[in-house]
Amino acid sequence: MKILVIAETNGQQISEKTLPAIAFAQQVAPEEFHILAIGHGLQGVENLAGYGAQSLWLTDDPILARPLAERYAPVVTHAVQQLSADFVVATTSTFSRDVLARVAGLLDAPMLSDIIAFMPQNGRYLVKRPVYSANLIGTFEAEGTPLVLTVRGPAWGKPNPVDSRSPVQTLTLPTGIPTRSEWVRLQGSAGGRPDLTQARVVVSGGRPLKDPETFEKYIGGLADVLGGAVGATRAAVDAGIAPNELQVGQTGKTVAPELYIAVAISGSVQHLAGMKDSKVIVAINIDPEAPIFQVADYGLVADLYEVVPQLIEELKQARGDA
Repeated sequence: MKILVIAETNGQQISEKTLPAIAFAQQVAPEEFHILAIGHGLQGVENLAGYGAQSLWLTDDPILARPLAERYAPVVTHAVQQLSADFVVATTSTFSRDVLARVAGLLDAPMLSDIIAFMPQNGRYLVKRPVYSANLIGTFEAEGTPLVLTVRGPAWGKPNPVDSRSPVQTLTLPTGIPTRSEWVRLQGSAGGRPDLTQARVVVSGGRPLKDPETFEKYIGGLADVLGGAVGATRAAVDAGIAPNELQVGQTGKTVAPELYIAVAISGSVQHLAGMKDSKVIVAINIDPEAPIFQVADYGLVADLYEVVPQLIEELKQARGDA
């Protein structure tokens, strides 16, 4: 069983989102997995060499300086064919959904996403993944190789470092890379806050925050004093209160921080699908019947406009801010 792990990058920097996919490979095929990193002038490649991969493949070229799926997918496909890999694996994210879906098409291979368990059985493979907004766990069977997978980060955690270093090898860029798409720009949130999917603390707000200024004052203010990231519900995003990249939920991002604070969020199943794996959940809502309280470790029935400023002030005093 040979696994090819695809490192997530922005074209210049390796992302920590790669780590759960490596953890998956360590558990499933510790003696035969490889890592592929794609980009131009990549930083952080050396950080991938200490997890026991048999080889660390690197494809470096100026046309790969931006993470365009149209260009990355043929490189991954070429690597799969060169290595005769049985599985292509990446951590579930916007990057992997985009790239690996194209890889599956190019290989004419099945794809299973958001895997939380993997069980080989007599040449077939049983996998488990959340379904119906993560309210149920479905078991699926796949047969044959190659098989394309994305794995749910919180289910696999981080890989164990090893003493040896993986040899770095160059994978030649295949011919005929499409260049019809061009990178225009990356538009994201400002303020130097941590990445939403990697933050230890996430503070999310819902539709009652009224407008972007109010959202930033209360949700952004609480997140900043905690050194955390900001999230939002789909209702808040659809209302123009928060930008799309902050959406947490079934159609947004999946997060599993050490602390998740849900402010004025009712707790729809769609939102819970994106944050229910958080280690500690704190809910602040004026409605005592809000479903969010059913999954919260700590709940506060109160008006956010009264308690959030108090929390911010108490936290500032606790850390010695003037």
